[in-house]
Amino acid sequence: MTVFIKGKDAFSFAFKQFTDTVYRIALHNTVNFSDAEDVTQEVFIRLLESNKAFRDSEHLKAWLIRVTINLCRDRMKKSSRETLVENVIFNESSEAKADIIQAVKALPENYRNTIYLHYYEGYTAKEIGKILDAKENTVLSWLSRGREALRKELDGGFDDE
Repeated sequence: MTVFIKGKDAFSFAFKQFTDTVYRIALHNTVNFSDAEDVTQEVFIRLLESNKAFRDSEHLKAWLIRVTINLCRDRMKKSSRETLVENVIFNESSEAKADIIQAVKALPENYRNTIYLHYYEGYTAKEIGKILDAKENTVLSWLSRGREALRKELDGGFDDE
């Protein structure tokens, strides 16, 4: 039997379970904390106002991710393309971690979102393809190209290949 989550139940569940995920994705796709907070708020407002039924929590999470990315894209189109990014992200104290996060944020949108969803959220290429509406092989190419761009930027490598 398929369980549907809808309305205020979906909102309550999503807010408790996925606020951090939505915020982190927004932070990776905007230029500062304030914009990320605004996008996070707008995502949950849209969820509350929508009458969409979700099959399960993964369907709900995928919808939240897609809406977050779209809102960030819209915000970036409207903004003046500032290049100033806050130095400390996710309260990281390590300069190396901050450099990696900055390098990921500097990637083109498809690479950035694919790298983030794969390494930070643990999605497979197939799952990322469904979320981003792309073929699995395209996602694998984005991962490969994103890693290569990061490798060049950071003058290092990855141990997971």
